[in-house]
Amino acid sequence: MLPPMAIVWPCTLPVDAYAAAGRSVDVPRADCPDCGEPMRLWSGYFRFVREEGSCLKIWVPRGRCATCSRTHALLPAFCALNRLDQVESIGQVIAAVVGGLSGVRPAAEGIGVPHTTARGWVRRFYRNAQRLAVAFAALCVDLGDDAPTPVSDRLSFALQAMTASWRAACALPGWMSVDPWRFCSSVCGGSLLSTNTNSPWLVIGKRRFMPPVP
Repeated sequence: MLPPMAIVWPCTLPVDAYAAAGRSVDVPRADCPDCGEPMRLWSGYFRFVREEGSCLKIWVPRGRCATCSRTHALLPAFCALNRLDQVESIGQVIAAVVGGLSGVRPAAEGIGVPHTTARGWVRRFYRNAQRLAVAFAALCVDLGDDAPTPVSDRLSFALQAMTASWRAACALPGWMSVDPWRFCSSVCGGSLLSTNTNSPWLVIGKRRFMPPVP
């Protein structure tokens, strides 16, 4: 049995629109990661998300399973676990640094975050790159596409695999409207930069690949 975890759903709303919706935000019904039964919404909590230097207060609903009585947070895909900044900001910095387009400091200044924060993102992505590369390459195959060809640079390979799996998912209904970094956050339960996860690939393929809200 898994401990309580965050279930990240592929929200396509802008962060400010999600924040403005407050408690009335439309959230899909998720299945319990322990027993697979549908959960119902059960309370929730507020948290902050930073977008372009501004912090917005958002409501995060919780789902409760009537069968096993466990609750799980239902995070929108623009959130990353234990990170204040939206996942697109994190991805923008990582892509710029890994792609050689920018150093960490100018990339951080471009989105209004501290240099030390952005440096931490890049370092954590480096530590997770091999795991992410292998998992997202496998996801490409799971979605019916060819896995990307491995390259010696594990950071570049991780980005290639993540992009390739997003492109494969775009062939499925609704996914073309989901930002690539939100897609990746949805797939791995917001754990792109986490030190450890509880099987983040519970939401892919035939298991629990949650569709976007129309």
